[in-house]
Amino acid sequence: MAEAVACVRLYTDGSGESHFEDIAFDMSSVQYAPPAPALDISDPIGTSQCFWFRFPQDWSDAAHPSPRRQLFILLEGQVEGWTSQGETRVFGPGDRILMEDTTGKGHGARPLGGEALAIVIALSDD
Repeated sequence: MAEAVACVRLYTDGSGESHFEDIAFDMSSVQYAPPAPALDISDPIGTSQCFWFRFPQDWSDAAHPSPRRQLFILLEGQVEGWTSQGETRVFGPGDRILMEDTTGKGHGARPLGGEALAIVIALSDD
């Protein structure tokens, strides 16, 4: 089996508190586009939209839930994120966050050292 892809999951527990969890998406070696050589892919994830997302340099918010289940992939800059219980992580280019904290106290975030650019993929509810 191919090496899994690491991702951080941001979720809400039954008490409304948000948490980070390290997860991984399993990958399989597949002949995806013959005659090209096999490459590694994951199982499909249902999506509904995809959009660019820019944090202005001085943007900051104390706490908000994610507006939908979404996959957040940071492309440029750094973003500091924190849970409702105060756990803090700094994310940089290439980091992936599966954001599932759509209820409860939510999370806070701010860019570090200037603007940050991401791509956000809204996930289907299936």
